[in-house]
Amino acid sequence: MKNIIIILTALFLTSCEKTVTLSYKANQSKIIIEGNVTDQPGPYLVKITKSIPLSDTTSYPTIDNATVTISDDAGHAETLTPQGNGQYRTTSLIGTEGRTYTLTVKAENQTYTAQSTMPQRTPFDSIKIEQVTFIGKEIEYNIIPIYKDPIAKGNYYRFVLSVNDKLINQHFIQNDDVRNGVTNTTRLEYNDDDDDKKLKAKDRISIQMQCIDPKAGQYYTTLALIADSGPGGGTTPNNPPNNISNGALGLFSAHTEETKTTTLP
Repeated sequence: MKNIIIILTALFLTSCEKTVTLSYKANQSKIIIEGNVTDQPGPYLVKITKSIPLSDTTSYPTIDNATVTISDDAGHAETLTPQGNGQYRTTSLIGTEGRTYTLTVKAENQTYTAQSTMPQRTPFDSIKIEQVTFIGKEIEYNIIPIYKDPIAKGNYYRFVLSVNDKLINQHFIQNDDVRNGVTNTTRLEYNDDDDDKKLKAKDRISIQMQCIDPKAGQYYTTLALIADSGPGGGTTPNNPPNNISNGALGLFSAHTEETKTTTLP
């Protein structure tokens, strides 16, 4: 989430050694806006912070005096209530499939806007577990969310994975660019290289499936390629293209949510 540019200059010669010098150039601090509206009961939260240089070890500064509103294309609008620590909360807004939501943030003499349309829900049928046994009897597990993609193209899905109630900090994104209108058979690309991440028999697996709009899909797809800081992570040094105006970092997403849970055999 830190807004930095890292310049690495190194010269390697066969006959001598050179010192590698790291030069950090801090960019101008930028506002970070992270907000969601879902089809689940509110309240919904918007968090506003500011980016800091890599060399800064302090916490991200929060913005607590902004004016934050969310409106929809059905004529509803609400000014969010400040909660402190950079958070703003709705009180009456109801997220509905198919509606377009507009977020407006007025902070530090600037106005930032973002729009997101909540897709129609694609039902989350179940979680399929494939048990794979390798030579030496090492067992691995493939985790496959089962859902039937609609015939209409352009669908994006985000999956938030928890193992034994512990959130896994990876981004899992799927779309229908290649396999449109069929039941999903693609596993989540879970990175279990570390021993403490290895899946074991009787582990409790929980997946939240989000139907997200194309802008959010592009954001999370790019984020998955350049960082491994999700799903709680936000922006990175190379911030993905987002839907917020005026150069702000972060994302505003209106999406559906459905959660399934299973236990590994």
